Amino acid sequence: MLTFLARRLFVMIPTLFFISVLVFVIIQLPPGDFLSTYLNELQAQGEAVDPAKIAFLKQQYGLDQPIWLQYIDWAWGLLHGDLGFSFEYNLPVTEVVGDRLWLSMVLNLSTVVFIYIVSFPIGIYSATRQYSWGDYGFTLLGFLGLAMPNFLFALILLYYANVVFGTSIGGLMDPEFINQGWSFAKAMSVAEHLWAPVLVIGTSGTASMIRRLRANLLDELGKQYVVTAHAKGLSPTRVLFKYPLRMALNPFIADIGNILPQVVSGSVLVSVVMSLPTTGPMLLTALQSQDMYLAGSFLMFLALLTVIGMFVSDLLLAWLDPRIRLQGGVSQ
Repeated sequence: MLTFLARRLFVMIPTLFFISVLVFVIIQLPPGDFLSTYLNELQAQGEAVDPAKIAFLKQQYGLDQPIWLQYIDWAWGLLHGDLGFSFEYNLPVTEVVGDRLWLSMVLNLSTVVFIYIVSFPIGIYSATRQYSWGDYGFTLLGFLGLAMPNFLFALILLYYANVVFGTSIGGLMDPEFINQGWSFAKAMSVAEHLWAPVLVIGTSGTASMIRRLRANLLDELGKQYVVTAHAKGLSPTRVLFKYPLRMALNPFIADIGNILPQVVSGSVLVSVVMSLPTTGPMLLTALQSQDMYLAGSFLMFLALLTVIGMFVSDLLLAWLDPRIRLQGGVSQ
């Protein structure tokens, strides 16, 4: 087991390196840079710009250096916790991100927990009571969750939360806590506002996982080993949790590495509609304005979530399914 852990951790290092190269190439693909875009906007508005000032700013921000040298400076800074400098905000990226990164992590982790807690009991119920009224009802809710646009559901919940509970519309906290230090009152305000975006973002993922779990579990319940276990007199509950459910969970454990970045990227539109102070809208703005270091930091954050999620899913699969071997070779 220790060898498996060491090997997986060792693989993560070159993986993150190649991802960082790819991310840097992607953010450099659009022609020009932030200063060039800014210069064109000023000229379109009829304002005069001193070329010497632009040249000075390019030298100050390192934009006059070769691409490979810019990458080395950026990657070296990432290793030391320096995410670079945001041109648009004229501040270090770490200061620009601020609480947005932590609020994004809270929102995304809460959404993942919501998806798993809600979808698993419903999926098991639908599979074990196939074609019952409950199965039909949850199937209908699942189709509605997949069909309803997230932004429309967000607008409905914003109105409902404001009218029924008196929660302020938009954001993840009351206006008086913005730009203030963390306190118990601020944490409770975040918890009060958190349920709406979690419900909006998690609805489609929950509906999809319910359908997949139902289909996988129905496939396992129809296999011969389940029939044999029932014939030996084992209780239905013990048979369900000891054998078929464990086998049906493999795809969902393997999806942990994908669901984290999917939740982050899929919440961008919802964050814009609900005015959430998360990384999604800022990433969109950074890509549009070619704020390369700010955009690159967000993309590396998504890559780190993916790599860590894959590592966690590998460990859980090795623990859950005894058929998965941790070492190669042919067993005799």
